[in-house]
Amino acid sequence: MKIDDIPQDESALKYFTNEVCYAKNKDGKYETALSKGWSIKKEALDEAWIDIEEQKLQAINDFKSGKLSPLYYYMINGLMDVKLLSQYSGFWQFTIKRHFKPSVFNKLNESKLKKYADLFKIKIQDLKNPNF
Repeated sequence: MKIDDIPQDESALKYFTNEVCYAKNKDGKYETALSKGWSIKKEALDEAWIDIEEQKLQAINDFKSGKLSPLYYYMINGLMDVKLLSQYSGFWQFTIKRHFKPSVFNKLNESKLKKYADLFKIKIQDLKNPNF
């Protein structure tokens, strides 16, 4: 591929990153060049963002219906899963899963809530009573 042929299809990450590609310059030698993205990659990223937004909406509905604590929403919103949240928070995975239960979450002490709030860069009050 020639440098002038490198795709520049913008994606949801256009303000955050560029991709390094190797392409031939006018002398036929390979060098690095930046790409804003490729249409296929853009479509995959767009689908992933749609899925994340659907998960967030489901988490809000589950919170409002009393099925899950707001912690689950903040985990999804932070693009995390239980394993990653465990690594960042220091809580065991099974403990985090228990914290998803509203009855358990509502009894958490301030230090545990603070750990989560600090991790998500929100106030404890917002963690306990989100404004969805």
